[in-house]
Amino acid sequence: MYKILRLNSSGKVVLSTINETTKRTFSSTTRNDVKVAVCGASGGIGQPLSLLLKQSPLVTQLNLFDIVNTPGVAADLGHINTSAQVKGFNGNEQMEEAVRNVDVVIIPAGVPRKPGMTRDDLFNTNASIVRDLVQAVGKNSPKALIGIISNPVNSTVPIAAETLKKLNVYDPNRLFGITTLDIVRANTFIAEAKNLDATKINVPVIGGHSGVTIIPLISQATPSVSFPQDQLTALVGRIQEAGTEVVKAKAGAGSATLSMAFAGARFAVSLCRAFKGEPGVIECAYVQSNVTEAKFFSTPVLISKNGLEKNLGVGKLSPYEEELLQKALPELKKNIQKGEDFINKN
Repeated sequence: MYKILRLNSSGKVVLSTINETTKRTFSSTTRNDVKVAVCGASGGIGQPLSLLLKQSPLVTQLNLFDIVNTPGVAADLGHINTSAQVKGFNGNEQMEEAVRNVDVVIIPAGVPRKPGMTRDDLFNTNASIVRDLVQAVGKNSPKALIGIISNPVNSTVPIAAETLKKLNVYDPNRLFGITTLDIVRANTFIAEAKNLDATKINVPVIGGHSGVTIIPLISQATPSVSFPQDQLTALVGRIQEAGTEVVKAKAGAGSATLSMAFAGARFAVSLCRAFKGEPGVIECAYVQSNVTEAKFFSTPVLISKNGLEKNLGVGKLSPYEEELLQKALPELKKNIQKGEDFINKN
């Protein structure tokens, strides 16, 4: 018998005991299940994200791509006794091979945010990285479900969409901006404020993935919670600026890598669950949308094997949340336009 840490079907990390019989069944029943590529696998998000995915029983092939150090990361993870087979791909010349014939692609590649930087400051570098990676996916795995982590997500997802359109392979149901960290943070901060179990709280977060575009729907929290307006305003502000909180706390040593890896793995596992045919998989995600006047907007979505099955919309907003939405939309539309303009001008 042996023990492994893994993500369960709900995306939670659990300790599992597996005997040899279970191990053989575990290996045979998951054979050829889901092939996942992580693009940016050597970075601060990519390494812990890949570690979590290596532990998922749904993943049988884990392709790791980055421009440096990938063979070492792959060798390290390859020593872990779980069923996922790990392959490392290093350098741009191996990019297309890394994403060929995969089912799910997660993209955390790019430079991290440093003190004083906004997500827009990351744009020029990360925009071209996302464009090139998505172009490789579009050529080699046009039916893959793609999850974008690279910031600024509000702009990089439209970049990915325009890139896929140029290849005539764009399917809006297969492209997701991963905003799960906003939900994870909202759940955590509310649990702290109310002395509740953070694993039993669910707060939808809509809009985008930076600053005022992040709109936590605390009025729709499960279980129901309420706050005086001053506390509610402070809580929403903390959720919106939580990334800056981490950047400042790390004092130049990085940004939110571990929490983002956890959130990214949760979303990636949800994509794998849906790809395998599990019904009722719901996550908030930044997707092409007609829910608001913004072309892309994060809402709870039902995910299936073919990607976005149904957009569940924003639900009933409180007057305060309506105000937040109206503040968010101009900034969000500007971010989206910036992403589209980048592809059209390059």
